[in-house]
Amino acid sequence: MQKDFHYYATYCAAFLAGYAHDECMEICSSAQFVDLCSETLLGKIKAPVEAATTQLQLELMDTRTDTAGLQNITRIWSSFHFLPYDLYAVRPKATKKYLDKYRLICNTNSDLLVKTVKLAKDNGTIHAGVAMHVLADTWAHRYFAGTPSFVINNTNFYFYELVPGENGFTERPVQFRHNPSAADDLENGIYTNCIAQDSEKTIMNLGHGRAGHLPDYSCVRYKYLPAWADYNEIMKDNPSDYMNAFRQMIYALKYLRGVNEDFEKNIYDIEAVRPYESEIKAILEKRQLDACEDWKRFGEKLSGKEIADFDDEQLQREYTEADNKAETFLGKFITAALAQKGMVTYSIYNSGNRLAGNSSLKKRSVLDLRNIFRRSGKKHPGGDGR
Repeated sequence: MQKDFHYYATYCAAFLAGYAHDECMEICSSAQFVDLCSETLLGKIKAPVEAATTQLQLELMDTRTDTAGLQNITRIWSSFHFLPYDLYAVRPKATKKYLDKYRLICNTNSDLLVKTVKLAKDNGTIHAGVAMHVLADTWAHRYFAGTPSFVINNTNFYFYELVPGENGFTERPVQFRHNPSAADDLENGIYTNCIAQDSEKTIMNLGHGRAGHLPDYSCVRYKYLPAWADYNEIMKDNPSDYMNAFRQMIYALKYLRGVNEDFEKNIYDIEAVRPYESEIKAILEKRQLDACEDWKRFGEKLSGKEIADFDDEQLQREYTEADNKAETFLGKFITAALAQKGMVTYSIYNSGNRLAGNSSLKKRSVLDLRNIFRRSGKKHPGGDGR
């Protein structure tokens, strides 16, 4: 997903869940920051790089693909963008090496999603925003895995977009190219993707790189034949999936607010969306690469407040200038990010899968950051750790 959904649509979901405008801004800013919090950014503001929630293209280009490098990639992308669906999935006659990657395939309504949302309970709006990013991405990134894998993430010549028209949908072969500086062309069905490489370790086979940005556009419907599904056709209906993501965010945020007593799988807040369903559907199905303006307009109509542009530079200044960094937006974001990464990494490791590394982290609602900040050569931002 992109800024249009992680920032503006998340604001709308938070407002419909009953949060005040300022709280909605914290939630959507946190959700958006997950896509920006790289080791480069954290190093610039002298924060612990262990809290990275994404990797820049230049970082990935320079990343080693030895065991340690691949484990770091998997910790980041599986924890925040491709949450694994079933860490104990079984396939007849599959080797453990294959199963380890197969079990990291992302899908919606997993046990890890329940843990993700419940981890944010009683930990504030910024942690809620991190959870909403992870939840939303399970819908956009389903069927891909957050670890480099040719056999799991590769696509082939059978890749079609279903383009809506007056008489229904027309199947059109997707034309992929490898020019990252060229904008995707919705009208003509020309999209940028990663170069095909048959190595299991190359970053070209990370996540949905081989499918380009098609999973990130709410208006797109497409089908393809992944090897992990024995080349059976997989259909992705982004408008429907994004609507479900929006409804599920509202349900989850109501749980985090204390309105709903529990968060369970496969439950969506249909009633909260019903008065606006046609308007939201129109935004999701509009043929455009960026729906920021439409979601912003809808959110401001809901709350009657201006949704300020996302300003990560201001958040960085606040952090670097603060005496008590734990109380800043980024201080709280770092705590939430480390808790989420620790929980997912521990879950993967505890299942017998070593692709995310050897984790001794315990499952806790919020990690104790003292040792992490000490290793970074800095004092713990909370002073005495209380």
